[in-house]
Amino acid sequence: MPQFMDVHHDMKGITADQLKEAHRADLAIEKEEGVHFEKAWADPESGTVYCLSQAPSAEAVQRIHERTGHRPDEIHPVPLTV
Repeated sequence: MPQFMDVHHDMKGITADQLKEAHRADLAIEKEEGVHFEKAWADPESGTVYCLSQAPSAEAVQRIHERTGHRPDEIHPVPLTV
């Protein structure tokens, strides 16, 4: 299944607990779109959050994040990994 890295801006000051809660919210409904969120990273100082997922499409990732209240600003396909 294709992988995607989505990026959220304007989340300055996000805490570890807030990141965990946002990730849990995604995990709770991810199967409805055939998505699996693998991992999330955050830089509270810049307000940037990154999420790695496997999904049938970028649109499926977008729909899950929108439903859980944190729409991504960017979604990038990740066709190669090492």
